[in-house]
Amino acid sequence: MTEVSDREPQRRRVPGPARPARPASGRPRPGPGARPARRPAPGRPGAPKILRLGSARPRLRMVSLALTLVLIAFVVRLLQVQAVDASSYAAKAEQNRYVGHVLTAERGGITDRNGVALANSVDAYDLTADPTMFTRAQLKIDDGPEQAAALLAPILGVDQQSIVKKLRPKNKESRYVLLARRQTPQVWTQIKDLKSALVAKGETDKSTVNVLAGVFADPSNKRVYPNGDLAAGILGWVNDDGKGGGGVEQQYDKELAGKDGKIRYAQSGGRLVPTVGSTETPAVPGSDVELTIDRDIQWAAQNAIAKQVKESKADRGYVIVQDTRTGEILAMANAPGFDPNDLSKASSKALHNWAVEDAFEPGSTAKIMSMAAVLQQNVATPLTHVVVPNRLHRGDRLFKDDIDHETWNLTLNGVLAKSSNIGTILATGQLGKTQAQANKVLYSYLRKFGLGEYSGLGFPGETKGILAPPDKWSTSQQYTIPFGQGVSLNALQAASVYSTIANGGVRIEPTLVRGTKGPDGRFAPAPKPKKNRVVSAKTAKTLAQMLESVVDDQEGTGTKARIPGYRVAGKTGTANRVDPATGKYRGYTSSFAGFAPADNPRVTVYCAIQNATSGSYFGGQICGPIFKEVMEFALKTLQVPPTGAKAANLPVTFKP
Repeated sequence: MTEVSDREPQRRRVPGPARPARPASGRPRPGPGARPARRPAPGRPGAPKILRLGSARPRLRMVSLALTLVLIAFVVRLLQVQAVDASSYAAKAEQNRYVGHVLTAERGGITDRNGVALANSVDAYDLTADPTMFTRAQLKIDDGPEQAAALLAPILGVDQQSIVKKLRPKNKESRYVLLARRQTPQVWTQIKDLKSALVAKGETDKSTVNVLAGVFADPSNKRVYPNGDLAAGILGWVNDDGKGGGGVEQQYDKELAGKDGKIRYAQSGGRLVPTVGSTETPAVPGSDVELTIDRDIQWAAQNAIAKQVKESKADRGYVIVQDTRTGEILAMANAPGFDPNDLSKASSKALHNWAVEDAFEPGSTAKIMSMAAVLQQNVATPLTHVVVPNRLHRGDRLFKDDIDHETWNLTLNGVLAKSSNIGTILATGQLGKTQAQANKVLYSYLRKFGLGEYSGLGFPGETKGILAPPDKWSTSQQYTIPFGQGVSLNALQAASVYSTIANGGVRIEPTLVRGTKGPDGRFAPAPKPKKNRVVSAKTAKTLAQMLESVVDDQEGTGTKARIPGYRVAGKTGTANRVDPATGKYRGYTSSFAGFAPADNPRVTVYCAIQNATSGSYFGGQICGPIFKEVMEFALKTLQVPPTGAKAANLPVTFKP
């Protein structure tokens, strides 16, 4: 066994590194196993110096305070933007981000009675620009508007400087200007090609600037009149604002225009950005308007009157063609006319429908109303003898006929056939026991025939003529009004007088529009015209027979209006004309009115020429041939057959 010692084994000493000798001191060195001596407390003599870090709390407080102030500033600004000024900032954002445009409604078309287009709308573009895209900040050049204007002016056909003014607006924040309205697709294609060329050149030449980047196009439509000047006086035109400027375009502007829509979309750099915020209200197309006129008859009337006005070197002329049974106007032609496709070449005097706007003294064509009163009042018959002297003294004047003649022994029928002013004065003098009474009776018939009031068309600029009440008639008017001087009417009123006789004595208000067809395709007929009886059917038939003598009898004044195979009733007129410039009589109003077939009337034609200065000025000579040409064409177009019945051949003269 091994003996275990109860003493702790001796530890082996391992020599360590040598320590520097400490200076001797009076304090004894501790021996082995003794505790190390304590060091003096800091601050006491002999204690070593200790380096300590400063406190971080003040710095943290300062940083925290600074961050707090910054956060408070952000919070205040955020509250201001999102709460206090939220609406104003939102409005500015909307203004800059969203763009709104009007969607122009497609204008309804205008057609003739057979559906032939007289006016319609085609695709076009309104050219616009964003002026902010022409600034130096955007293009990096100073003359961006000038360069763009130099490229656009030749294409648009406008002054270059006017484009520059639009691209440099006074309102610096303006983002939309209109450069040109209703340009054709070809014009916009030219501009697009230029823009593409500038972009392509810029890819290779960095100095090239696309000065047309801010030019855009809004879809629109343009008014087109496919037949040029045909029926221009009726149709009118559309002005730069898209509104009707005359004629049917103006009268039915509300129906034709439709209702514009709106579109609002987000944009960037002038380009559309698809977004759920975009809204669109579709445009509602306008209604189509169907007229009563026949395009072919209108062409024949316009061609005939234009040719005669030119040959006669007249101021103007007009032709009315009317359906005697319905009152519908089949043609209303004016000369000279204008092309509504290009108003820049039109004379201001031509931009009218003079057939309803011009008030003139009709002359002898008005004698039919005097004869109607005489017959209806039973004071004479077509065979009544009327002795017509060379001169007739009435009131303060000495009256005569158009030609000097010996005393004529005429029937009442002959008075009309030879268009005697004196004979008409004598006949109408029998309408009352006194001249004043006779005046009142004649006046009542003139009003029944539609004189002195509007025709019922509602046409822009239409005149109702001039018909003073009988107690206002001057001494001379008492005797001139019976033969068509001293009273004024328009061409449509004159035509309506003859249509009334042709229609058996019943006057039907003239109509020019048959109805409208809405976007849904439904046709809405125009209101039925008013009717009123003026004279009896017997009187109307007698008047028609008397009017035949004007054309058929060798002594009649309307022989140039004869139409082979048809019985024609008509009357010539050659009236002293009031010069609108001076208010005095100068020149003549030449006219012819009539209907056919005389015994079963279907068509009325009225022609008038103002101030013919070359050749003849007599109505029978220059308007009779126009009546014949237009009436023949209308009868063939409407396929009206000849009646085949023989004329009454009433006597013109009598033997004393």
